[in-house]
Amino acid sequence: MKHDEVIKAIDNSVRSHPQIQALFLSGSHGNGLADEYSDIDFIMITEDGASDEAVEIWREAVSQAGEIVLWWHRTVLINAVTADWTRIDVLILKPDQMKTQSQSDLKPLFDRDGIYGNLPKVPENQGPNRARLKYQIEEFIRILGLLHVGMGREEYINGVLGIFHLRNLLVDLLIEETAAPNRGGVLHLNRLITDEQKELLLSLPPATPNREALISANLAYAEAYLPRARKLAREWNVEWPERFEAATWDKLEDSLNITRPDNTD
Repeated sequence: MKHDEVIKAIDNSVRSHPQIQALFLSGSHGNGLADEYSDIDFIMITEDGASDEAVEIWREAVSQAGEIVLWWHRTVLINAVTADWTRIDVLILKPDQMKTQSQSDLKPLFDRDGIYGNLPKVPENQGPNRARLKYQIEEFIRILGLLHVGMGREEYINGVLGIFHLRNLLVDLLIEETAAPNRGGVLHLNRLITDEQKELLLSLPPATPNREALISANLAYAEAYLPRARKLAREWNVEWPERFEAATWDKLEDSLNITRPDNTD
């Protein structure tokens, strides 16, 4: 089924139950950024929230879109995949749990009690998340420091996981640099970062499970990440973990004879 057909089928099924107060499209279908590869996100409102009855109503509705081959029920969030690999997610909320939502991120399908009209038009600007940036900087340095453990144990196969984590932290940093709204899921990177940032990511070495390649890749990511993270930390007034970083480079020099690159300051 096409997305609009899925949405119509689910809408028709859910609205036939008068105890469901509202149904909204959220995510990329709610803010108008959906494409043919997007999942379909909903918010369903009922007085009792994610009760057994509400969950059963939702399962019945999703089944109208096709055979359900994956069903994850996580308290108020349900993730489903149908046989044609349509991904359908829902948050089942009580009316008072809608306070964090905004009109710009939702498209009402039906709204019996006028909930949508009482929401702010756009999300409140929360400003930079300094605590998150501080954690991510420290996490990058921590993973970099674990290089001496992996190399000491000759854990080259699992050593590639460290590169994976460093890359994820670099990608998060690049997105923060652009301050892109409506980030969406992990497979929306192309519209979130600049051509220069894409070239940086493409230039970095792959995670190859041998000692020399892993050391080189860790250093390449450090040279890419740390100067940019320092710049953003200054802009956001986030304290840099100077002592932790210095101790990490000292350990890498003592254990692996790695000299700190000049351009990581």
